[in-house]
Amino acid sequence: MYEQNYLISRLHAASVGQETRNFARIPQRASMTFGELFAGAERMAGALVGCGVQPGDRVAVQVDKTIEAIQLYLGTVMAGGVFLPLNTAYTTPEVAYFLGDATPRVVVCDPAKADAIAEVAGDARILTLDAKGRGSLEEAIVGRGGFTPVSREADDLAAILYTSGTTGRSKGAMLSHKNLASNSETLRDYWQFTKSDVLIHALPIFHTHGLFVATNVALLAGASTEFLSKFDADQILEAMPRATALMGVPTFYTRLLDDPRLDRARAANMRLFISGSAPLLVDTHEKWEERTGHRILERYGMTETNMSTSNPYEGERRAGTVGFPLPGVEARIRNDGQEVPTGDIGVLEVRGDNVFQGYWQMPEKTAEELLPDGWFITGDLSKFDEDGYVTIVGRAKDLVITGGFNVYPKEIESLIDDMEGVLESAVIGVPHPDFGEAVVAVVVADGAELSEKGILAGLAGQLAKFKQPKTVIVLPELPRNTMGKVQKKALREDYAALFA
Repeated sequence: MYEQNYLISRLHAASVGQETRNFARIPQRASMTFGELFAGAERMAGALVGCGVQPGDRVAVQVDKTIEAIQLYLGTVMAGGVFLPLNTAYTTPEVAYFLGDATPRVVVCDPAKADAIAEVAGDARILTLDAKGRGSLEEAIVGRGGFTPVSREADDLAAILYTSGTTGRSKGAMLSHKNLASNSETLRDYWQFTKSDVLIHALPIFHTHGLFVATNVALLAGASTEFLSKFDADQILEAMPRATALMGVPTFYTRLLDDPRLDRARAANMRLFISGSAPLLVDTHEKWEERTGHRILERYGMTETNMSTSNPYEGERRAGTVGFPLPGVEARIRNDGQEVPTGDIGVLEVRGDNVFQGYWQMPEKTAEELLPDGWFITGDLSKFDEDGYVTIVGRAKDLVITGGFNVYPKEIESLIDDMEGVLESAVIGVPHPDFGEAVVAVVVADGAELSEKGILAGLAGQLAKFKQPKTVIVLPELPRNTMGKVQKKALREDYAALFA
């Protein structure tokens, strides 16, 4: 009965005939089988339709990571809706922008936030879901079942994910059923996932990495998961002897390396460690291989494209690179409309079924970055080496990626510049051994005495924690070029060793 829904039919196919097998082993909770997972998703779909969700309607979700949240994702797509996950760290003022832009039919949030969210949700129906899977959504699905997925085609939207980007306000990347299905099928095959795999799933699910890579790949392969609510070194190390794969961000690996229990014996059953969302230091690669005997597989992607390149499963996984373009993905590196020679640096562009449909309600921005012939301009400065490996060397603009999350400096600068005693500010990202990059604010005083504590306190209630600067540096002036433009590159170079 799932065949008419493009994405759901594919995610469900591998579970046919193994409905009683476990999909998720969950600490301190009962495990969930494939059959239970999809039965619950059907009930979620029925509840959403009961709330008025029609094909193409957005369902915004800001909840803790639970297996019920996965069922909500599947249920939204079953109902023909467009899933809109939001970082749980976002404050109500931040959420207000997303809800105002996307105008969802339904908003699902934690019960503790329901009143505040209701004030900024317009006409949307508010449902709740807490960290134990309880709330008004749980009540809405009681007695429901047997939902037939709504017919959706390959090019219909399945999700919108907001990305900070590098200029202007946050942009909603529109991802189709085909975008998600094709990319996850490619990754399943390229990384050789099968129903024999057990994936340690410790990533958040408001992000493409945890939701569309980890979850979709596991479902498409019929693989089981060790389903963790968050990164927890104890739980990951405990699960490792019975698991076969881990997907993580560099922070996972640096923190696990700090634990003396990590060794070759504990990792003996594992076949694959994958890292992405931020650059992995060569030092981390080397230490991990020395401790576990495994070479981490690093890959590259972004919200607009899902995954575009990967180091090989079989063959050399080259530290400092993000491997080769994935099967079905074309990549080129250009400057001023011309491809650059091998070894030269330019802006990476990619094309394939993985590339998104454009930015929600931003046709002009879409036209700037998504060319008529399907090539997407990533904005990442890159180069090909003689063997075809791609290396990301920086970003054409000032986006900071910290712990796998995108941070747009201008948003923070605007808040700092409005503070009493501040003349101007520049927010940059500098290397950090744990987070990949750390957010640093460089501030110039307007004749007043500024304190780091005061600036950080002023930002605390207005920004998600991951956006808040790790430190504040006060300077007499910011470096500028002859045109008067602030030279952030010089600041990044000056403070590159700040967290070394």
